[in-house]
Amino acid sequence: MPGGVPWSAYLKMLSSSLLAMCAGAQVVHWYYQPDLTIPEIPPKPGELKTELLGLKERHHKPQVSQQ
Repeated sequence: MPGGVPWSAYLKMLSSSLLAMCAGAQVVHWYYQPDLTIPEIPPKPGELKTELLGLKERHHKPQVSQQ
């Protein structure tokens, strides 16, 4: 292995890193409890909270200054 690290140490570090990453993800999901359900009917336009409503209100083209 590069750096003079034996395969056993490399595999131990890889497995412990993977275990720590999975355990951390599980703790975050337990704490925040995300809603992972998929709705059968998609939301109507404007109902979804992640839409940028400011873009829909702008009906004119932006003016470009000519210099």
